[in-house]
Amino acid sequence: MKNNTTIGIISGLAATSIWGAMYVVSKAVMAVIPPFSLLTTRLVLGAISLLIVAVIQKKLKVGKKDFWNVLGVGFIGYGVSLGFQFVGTDLSTAANGSLVTSATPAFVLIFAALILREKITSRRLIALVVASLGVLAVIDPRSAQLDSALFWGNMSLVAAALTWALYSVLIRKVTRDVDVLTVSLIAFVGGMPTSIFLSAYEYSAQGYGTITLGVVAGILFLGIICTAVAMYLWNTAFALLDASLASLTFFAQPVVGTILGAVFLGEIITPLFLFGGLLIGIGLVIASRK
Repeated sequence: MKNNTTIGIISGLAATSIWGAMYVVSKAVMAVIPPFSLLTTRLVLGAISLLIVAVIQKKLKVGKKDFWNVLGVGFIGYGVSLGFQFVGTDLSTAANGSLVTSATPAFVLIFAALILREKITSRRLIALVVASLGVLAVIDPRSAQLDSALFWGNMSLVAAALTWALYSVLIRKVTRDVDVLTVSLIAFVGGMPTSIFLSAYEYSAQGYGTITLGVVAGILFLGIICTAVAMYLWNTAFALLDASLASLTFFAQPVVGTILGAVFLGEIITPLFLFGGLLIGIGLVIASRK
């Protein structure tokens, strides 16, 4: 049990660390390929990658009912949640996106209690508060903008946080009956109808830029590493841990993103960031103890 907890925490932290790196690459690639077209490419590459592994390991065994359940979960996560995230980021600001999506673990706590009947213990609640204060220090909410012009963008970001929390909790539920690899693969397929439809609209409206070898390398990184590998790790975390604990690993994302921004973009790491990172770590330690 203790070993599962360690593996689960490491899996969640690895996934969110990869996503922290994702934004540096995504920014460059989306200058050429619009977001929903990129999402479709990521889902296709992710599905192909996991399909190859699943065929080799002979893990493609799932009942009809479980298949449709997982497909629906994938639709919520990759068809709805990521759609809201792209729209929200486009209509709002990156700072607002970081601030609003940091509420995801709190939403996970609520959904886990309602759907999985997980108890909201005082220890987990304290851990969530401590880690949330840490992430607020990391992203510095003073940079957020809450004026009325950004209202619909901010509402889309709230919807993204809510639906991603719901997806994550449902992943824990469906992985009770189906292995994580198969769940991850089917979930990617569940997100494709929405992304394909919206990417077709994008292409007719604005087309693509010049696709260079660098862009291709970025697409492969986003599809194989940030989608296939990271999503599998995220799903593994929720399969092995209580959802309320697994969700706290989400807070590693802004920390890694800030560090990479300092390394590659020359952004400054402040004492407030270091303090926030420490609080996030303390929150994880509190939550992982029985």
